[in-house]
Amino acid sequence: MGRFQVTAILLCTMINMMDGFDVLVIAFTAPSIAAEWGLSATVLGMLLSSGPLGMAIGSLVLGPLADRHGRRNLILICLFVITVGMLLSGFSQDASQLTAMRVLTGLGIGGILPGLNTIVAEYSSLRWRSFWVSLLQTGYPVGATAGGILSVVLIATYGWRSAFFLGAFAAATMIPLVWKALPESLDYLLTRRPVGALERINDLLVRLGKATVAALPEPNVDAKTRKTGYADLLSDPVLRHNALWLSLAFFMTIMAFYFVMSWTPKILVDSGMSNAQGISGGILLNVGGVVGCLLLGYLSSRLSLFRLITVYILMTGALMVVFAYSGSNIETLVPVATCLGFFLFGSMVGLYALAPQLFPTQSRAAGVSIAIGFGRIGGVTSPMLAGVLFDSGWARGDTYVLFAVPLVITAFAVVLLGRVISRSPAVGESV
Repeated sequence: MGRFQVTAILLCTMINMMDGFDVLVIAFTAPSIAAEWGLSATVLGMLLSSGPLGMAIGSLVLGPLADRHGRRNLILICLFVITVGMLLSGFSQDASQLTAMRVLTGLGIGGILPGLNTIVAEYSSLRWRSFWVSLLQTGYPVGATAGGILSVVLIATYGWRSAFFLGAFAAATMIPLVWKALPESLDYLLTRRPVGALERINDLLVRLGKATVAALPEPNVDAKTRKTGYADLLSDPVLRHNALWLSLAFFMTIMAFYFVMSWTPKILVDSGMSNAQGISGGILLNVGGVVGCLLLGYLSSRLSLFRLITVYILMTGALMVVFAYSGSNIETLVPVATCLGFFLFGSMVGLYALAPQLFPTQSRAAGVSIAIGFGRIGGVTSPMLAGVLFDSGWARGDTYVLFAVPLVITAFAVVLLGRVISRSPAVGESV
């Protein structure tokens, strides 16, 4: 791992930090928005779901384009979309306008993540790949934590719109950095061979400290005849199986994740806490998430990633039940929320670290995109469903328990994937 590789990975992590704030800024501002516009829980749930809806569309539609047009190019386009979406969110005058802008922002976030995941996986060393992918995902709670702390100050001083303007500024500053410093995927250049591929590959080899090549290697027979993207997933039974069960695992986990992360600050405020204390509850989830992500990345270089994910997921479900009946005493909620964030974010990071290992180069972005895309549908469903349940009189405890149940299905899916990859280890060997 040379300086060039580490720099590329850290840049991807910075982008994910920005995304962490952009996704959860709506949870931090929800109490203020609901109070200003007089929104019911159902309408607020739809607003909270709008970002994940855009992310689902972005993952399914934009994400696979990275296999054809390059990871770096798509990341640049998505950063521009995020900048516009966050800026216009700050100028929204009602819930419908803000919902539309959150969908637009989500399109960019959903399209950007598969490319980040793939670049980090390809530029990491084999032994430490899971660690670096975990570090990438750690950027999400770090960004959300920093953003939450800043939001407390900004909302109190300038109102909730200032939080969205901060997100737009952060996304805009990433565009020139990516243009200058983020490398294209080597696997993409070798597989798709765009114009100038040889020169670009040699430039990357020099920056990696490797010898240059006089000509591109001849593609093997499989590379010449094999389909790419979704076509490859549909034609290969092993890849279909991996895509199906990985999509189910993401769906169930993200359903629980977005319920917890979207509604917890508002629930705490409704339970009698101040607006700042409610946001602090969301920050604690992210603080625990930072530690959980880093520890999972470290342990994954020594222990089975499949077993780690299974343990993290089951612990998340158990802690959701504990959190549900912890009352509203902040001294009690602090350790529980921190531990819940530890295992909740660790579960997500584990799935992101696992995903690239289940697909070959020519369909990697498509495989990761379809899994994350269907997972985002779970993120769309849970905030809206929770809003309806709360308006129907459901108690906080019962709702948390309900959204803990899908995590049992996630654990089952991960166990199945572990058995398949142990029988077909060559599927992701090119990662």
